[in-house]
Amino acid sequence: MTAQTSTSRTASSARAAVEGISTGLYIDGAWVESASGERFDVVNPATEEVIATVANGNAEDAQRAIEAAGAAQKDWARTAPRERSEILRRAYDLIMARQEELALVMTSEMGKPLAEARGEVAYAAEFFRWFSEEAVRIGGDQTITGDGKNRIMVTKEPVGPCVLITPWNFPLAMGTRKIGPAIAAGCTMVFKPANLTPLSSLALVDILIEAGLPAGVLNVVTTKSASSVVTPWMESGIARKVSFTGSTGVGVRLLEQAAQHVMRSSMELGGNAPLIVFEDADLDRAVEGAFAAKMRNMGEACTAANRIFVQASVADAFAEKLAARLGALRVGDGAVEGTDVGPLVEEKALVKVGELVDDAVAQGARVVTGGSRPEGKGYFYSPTVLTNVSPTAQLMTEEIFGPVAPLIPFDTEDEVVAMANDTPWGLAGYLFTQDLDRAFRVGDALEVGMVGLNTGIVSNPAAPFGGIKASGLGREGGRVGIEEFLETKYMAMPRA
Repeated sequence: MTAQTSTSRTASSARAAVEGISTGLYIDGAWVESASGERFDVVNPATEEVIATVANGNAEDAQRAIEAAGAAQKDWARTAPRERSEILRRAYDLIMARQEELALVMTSEMGKPLAEARGEVAYAAEFFRWFSEEAVRIGGDQTITGDGKNRIMVTKEPVGPCVLITPWNFPLAMGTRKIGPAIAAGCTMVFKPANLTPLSSLALVDILIEAGLPAGVLNVVTTKSASSVVTPWMESGIARKVSFTGSTGVGVRLLEQAAQHVMRSSMELGGNAPLIVFEDADLDRAVEGAFAAKMRNMGEACTAANRIFVQASVADAFAEKLAARLGALRVGDGAVEGTDVGPLVEEKALVKVGELVDDAVAQGARVVTGGSRPEGKGYFYSPTVLTNVSPTAQLMTEEIFGPVAPLIPFDTEDEVVAMANDTPWGLAGYLFTQDLDRAFRVGDALEVGMVGLNTGIVSNPAAPFGGIKASGLGREGGRVGIEEFLETKYMAMPRA
């Protein structure tokens, strides 16, 4: 079979997968059109072609959705934990059974290579499996007061209807990471997927329906105008929690709205992750770690290594190895097998990455590989390594969200820790060293919520994902992930 035939078959399969998705709003157990009847386009960033149209929800639709979630909350909270667990487990099995078609949908709407999309599908499914196991382990406590006169019995209850808002960069996993614990805890939901990548989320809804999720528990409103939907939810007085993944600026506005009704809030916001390579590191391992931390999702990840600090004595060798690794990558349509790097999600993102690179070069940075946009259709940017990056370059203080690796030399441990922490964000950080004392010393000193030691991947459903400072509040995943969706109550009684 020729490459052209393979590409044609992949494209045909992708079209079939996309065409099989419900593209309306899902409210109170039914697929419906928006009140306005309007729809918006979903574009393949590799081809710039419209692949689907989706219902464009508005404030009227949002109100119906939050009312449905409010009406369903009482009965859903009383559902047996084992029943909630089994719904999530069935959904996990269905996702894995449809891994290939879900990967095709994801690649079509946001561009990541099929191999990476398949990995995200498995990662997304694992949140449902993890929280299916947590649903039956929601516990409490009991104790005797210090004076011995009273007994305190502590229980956990669902926080109530939740507002869930997800980004475009991991369109399936960001949904399951929020929906999973909400279902496990007994919370109903209103959910707004990203308008750039709604199809993966809509496909997930069909899976949850098939898994047996009752009407009203999950209500989904897609829209081109986030504020027209989210603001009514936040002002409704029905929602008791908001969980948001996205930019710090939007997160701050949501926190201001949440304060009006004293809503529980989980915020996974921006990042400016440092990656530090010390002179005693295994350079080959460090290069692979930097590659993983930088190039996952074409660099479009809040955990992506944004600033790569390399000790001066090994800076040249590291730059040469990393440039060779990135320079050998195949850039192209993610639906074509063998593609290593897909397009950025939209033209605006492409323009921003180009501007950040141009600014760094204007301030003296040297392009070792890449540094330009390939010709032709699609929002592609070549994998890029920059050296001699100025501390005043814009990409030192802004999320790059693209396949660009800026290298900054350093001399001492104290110097690099100070540079790494010189940011308002504190999501993830990475360090490569074979000195165990240094590993713990620097790991403790980094002002982040997650540290990768000799690895470029920190995300895992079993881990408490989240950051500090302007990178957010709360944690997703791990044993603490379900606690974000639970309230604590206690009953005091005299001892018999």
